[in-house]
Amino acid sequence: MGCSLVAALAISSTAAAQNRNRPPARALDEAEVSQGREIYNRSCTTCHGLDGTEGDRAPALGATRRYLRTSDEALFDAIKNGIGGTLMPPSTMPAAEVRKVVAYIQSLRATASEAVVKGDGAQGAEIFWGKGECGKCHMIGGRGDILGPDLSNIGGERRLSFLRDLLIKERQRIPRGYHPVRVKTRDGVTLEGIVKNENNFSLQLLDMDRKVRLFTRDELAEVTYATRSLMPSNYDQRLTETELQNLLAFLSRQARSKEPR
Repeated sequence: MGCSLVAALAISSTAAAQNRNRPPARALDEAEVSQGREIYNRSCTTCHGLDGTEGDRAPALGATRRYLRTSDEALFDAIKNGIGGTLMPPSTMPAAEVRKVVAYIQSLRATASEAVVKGDGAQGAEIFWGKGECGKCHMIGGRGDILGPDLSNIGGERRLSFLRDLLIKERQRIPRGYHPVRVKTRDGVTLEGIVKNENNFSLQLLDMDRKVRLFTRDELAEVTYATRSLMPSNYDQRLTETELQNLLAFLSRQARSKEPR
């Protein structure tokens, strides 16, 4: 009973902390965010840094850390009235401008599904399943393939900047469970696929025929790890800038309904 209660309290505490540090799930107004960015970069960068990056005298306000103040009301109060016992002074900005700064700060912390994203999501869906060939590796809503991560909730889990970088930049780190590899057994059989699990004694491979194979290390003569992810950077120029933006709009909308808090 005691252990169960402690575990339940730990889970509850963790969930509460996550909710406190998560920006509100609301649609952000593009014009308000844009105006808020201009005001922020004009008035707040001396301490907090340009565009929400780390400043000289105060922390970054973007998505790089956890915060005590996450609601619009709490942020408005901190900006307008200052924070006692700290270097954060009251602001002389009109209330309307403070609200715009709040909207901008929330946009820095929002997941992709909560951000304002330009582009045609319907066209992006066609690119995902067609020209972009994303569905040959990824799955959305039970449709697609399993070589890459399931993207059914990617917009609800990741920031917009993460999705944008995913599409246009080569990944420096290959996610665990998706590292391409070529193995050669001591029987002379060569297979390619991705490493799902491995340790000092065994290796679990998902081969290109989507079959899971388990080898002991003694069964393998060679194991060659790829240096690049299967995810193409900038789609090897296959997609235009407009197509990439439409694809980004489509991915940003992939979010499961959130549980009531």
